[in-house]
This record gives sequence, structure tokens and C-alpha cells, in this order.
Amino acid sequence: MRRLEDGRGRLRAGTALVIALACVPGCGSGPAVPAGPAEPAGSPHGRIPARAEPKTPDVYAHDRPGMLSPAVRDFPPRVYVPNSESDTVSVIDPRTYRVIREFPVHGRPQHVVPSWDLKTLWVNNNDGNTLTPIDPKTGRPGRSIPVDDPYNLYFTPDGRTALVMAERNNRLDFRNPRTMRLRYSLPMPCRGVNHGDFTADETVFLASCEFSGQLVAVDVAARKVRAVVDLTQTKVPHGHPDTDGVRHATADGHTTSGGHATVGGHARVGHARPGGHVMPDGRVPGGQVRTGEHAPGEHAVSGGHAMSGGHVRAGHVMPGGHVMPDGQAPVGHVASRGHGMAGVRGSMPQDVKLSPDGTTFYVADMSRNGVWLVGAKDFRVRRFVRTGEGAHGLYVSRDSKLLYVSNRGEGSVSVISFARHEPVATWRIPGGGSPDMGGLSADGRRLWLSGRYDGVVYVLDTADGRLIRKIPVGAGPHGLAVYPQPGRYSLGHTGIFR
Repeated sequence: MRRLEDGRGRLRAGTALVIALACVPGCGSGPAVPAGPAEPAGSPHGRIPARAEPKTPDVYAHDRPGMLSPAVRDFPPRVYVPNSESDTVSVIDPRTYRVIREFPVHGRPQHVVPSWDLKTLWVNNNDGNTLTPIDPKTGRPGRSIPVDDPYNLYFTPDGRTALVMAERNNRLDFRNPRTMRLRYSLPMPCRGVNHGDFTADETVFLASCEFSGQLVAVDVAARKVRAVVDLTQTKVPHGHPDTDGVRHATADGHTTSGGHATVGGHARVGHARPGGHVMPDGRVPGGQVRTGEHAPGEHAVSGGHAMSGGHVRAGHVMPGGHVMPDGQAPVGHVASRGHGMAGVRGSMPQDVKLSPDGTTFYVADMSRNGVWLVGAKDFRVRRFVRTGEGAHGLYVSRDSKLLYVSNRGEGSVSVISFARHEPVATWRIPGGGSPDMGGLSADGRRLWLSGRYDGVVYVLDTADGRLIRKIPVGAGPHGLAVYPQPGRYSLGHTGIFR
């Protein structure tokens, strides 16, 4: 009897399944389910092929060639180049490779940043303390808006907040994305905050701090620091770190993994490093340099002064080195004679990019000459990939398979395979150069990079790395923006789109 009941139960279930399947196209008030793709003609015996496994999500799926938003389709293609040392913006027509316009802006423009809604480009005038809007329809500037210390600019994924990277003030400023009115300032537990990217779930912003060699994970909704990664404490033997360097903030204001007790979960800046002493504000006292970090023929700097008796002007970059806007040098760093940071043994994290699958942050390190791979969930350092001297900018290919790394110190671009986690090619600029920040053309065929110390813009063919053009612009070209680009909205910098 039980066997009969079981059989009837299976029969009723099978009947219900048949009715349900028959009802899919037209039953109910909900939207019809789209029909799947037709079976390939070559399928044996007309059988339904096995269900394919779901594809790994790609955070750059909307950045493919031809996927321009309706908001930007009528914008003429242009390349906007901020010239930091000549206080101008050069506008290039990418079809002719000619500068068609140049206009003045306030002190030291650093980056040109697409707004979240894609309708405006913002010039970040770092020393001028202003943001200058550009209308992408005309390529002409509007009236500048007062904003304190705008080194770089990002937007929360929901478009409700602009994040100004106040580099010299060590703050992350939360502002109205349209008026740029200040809403909240979050002090950073590091020095020189300037680049970043968001996790795949769009809740955490990982920012790089160039002058203290750290990464800071920020919960943007709660406006709190979640973790601090100290790259200066992370060794890289044979390309793999032996410590992850991460310190997580806890509710009682302490940090884990050997971190120092802090107020509100923030890591303390200026704690002593092995082999040297650091003052409370993070500077090296008396012009000292940590043991082993002063290479022969190089000049160490501290507090804006060269140990050799020369002086570093406040806010200026030494040839081959980097000095903070207030004239201080990054802790324990020395300026080399070349364009990169040869001889420097600390860390100077630069650009940050999330991997297409959302699992890993890639972080360029200008003094370690390579890229860190950091877990996007636990913020632990996974490994280190050497690229070239002065690793700086990071750009994802339009098919999400490759990462282009500009090596500013040696005039090259490394091509990293996301699948292999290692370089598969190196493109060298003939005669050398200083490739810095930039972006890809909308079709992905051209990589545009500013030549920071050479007053030019490089255009490379992404098929083979061949240098197509070298375009003269103003002095100190920096974070250029190629525009428009594919994507539904902008997260900032020179073009991070989702």
C-alpha cells in the first residue's frame, strides 16, 4: 500500500511539473521568461545539451567596446591632459593626434575625472584648491568650485557621494557629487592618500597611501576605517610575501595582527619601523634614513631638505624622487637619480584596480617596482608580482583578460595576465620615457599615457605595444582622461567604470 501511495505521489508530482512547464510561456501575471538559445544543429540525436555552469561575474562586463551609455554617445572623442607644472589642460583629438585646445586652470592640476553620471569632467587642481568642470560636449571649462586639497576624486557606486582624496591633509572628504559641498571629513590613519577602487559588492573602498606605504579599507556607508595594510612591513622574497601586513579595526578601537591600539579603530601613523626612528607625525627626525636605504650616489631627503646640503622646494618633485606638497619626503625614502625610485626599499603604493572576478585588488608600488595582490574580502596580501621600475598606473583591457601596468621609472608597460597572475609581455618606449597615468580608447585598441617628466603623451597599440605617437603637451602631464568610454557610471579617477 505504501508503495502504491509513493507511486501516486510521484505521478501527482510529475503531472504538476508538466502543467507548470506548459504554463511558463503564458500563465500568470508576471513577465514572460525569455526563451533560451536554440540548440545547435550539430547536437546528437536532438538531445538538450547539459546546462552550462554559471560564468564567473565580471565587474567590467559593461566596459566592452561599443557599450557607450546614451549619456555620452554624442560626445566627441577627446583626450584631456592636465599639465601639473604649467597649470593648463591640453585637449587632444585622438583621430588626428593633435592638440586642438589648451586652457589655463588653477594651481597644479593632477587628474581629469569623469563624474558618476558621465556628464561632466572634473579637473583636480591640487594646489589651487578648486575643481574645474569641463563640458564633454564642447570640451570647454566652466566656473571652478572651491574644494580643499583635491588631489584625486572618486564616487560611491550609488552616485550619492563624491570622495575627494585630500592627499596633503590626510583626509577622505565626503561631498555632494554635484555641488561638491562638504558633508563629512574622515581623517586617514596614513599619509598621502591618493588612489583607490571599490570591492565588487560596492561597500568598501580600498585606498592607497603613498607617503606612509599603507592601504586603508574604508566602509563608505558607515564612514569608518575597517582595516589598514602596512606594505612597508611586508617582505617579498621570490615574489611571495611572508607576512600579510594587515591590521583590522575592532569595536574597542584596537587593531589585530600586531597593530597598535588606536582611537576609533584607526592605525597610528608614525610608529617606529625596524632600523630607524619615526617622529609622531611620521617624519624621519633630523634627516635620518633607515638603515640600508641610502644608496650610493643618491640624496636622502627629510622635511624638504637634501642631506647633501641641497634643498627641496616645498611641493616640488625631485628628479626621480617624490616630495610631499609640504616639502616632506615619504618616510624613509630616498630620491634616485632616475625617474623611478631606484634604491628605495620602502613602499609607495599608487594606483589600485579590482580584478575582473572581484576577488583581488592589484596595487602598483612605485618603490617596490611591481604590483601587490591583496584579497578583496580579508585585505590580506597574497603575493607580489614584479613588473618594472616605478610601477604606477593600472588599466584593465576591454576583454578583462589583461592588466596594463605603466612603469614610470624605466619607460615601459608590463602586461599582466589575470588568469596567470604574471606578466606575459613588456612594451618598452623607444628612447625611454616616463609613462604615468592614462586610459584606454573606447575600442580598447589604444593605450594613452602621460609622460610625466617628458612633457608628452604616449599612444601605444594594445595589439603589440608599438608606440604609435608621442604628442607634445604642457609641463608635467599627469592623470589624463580618454573620453568618452564604455560603462554605465563612473567611480572616478581617470576612468573606472562599471
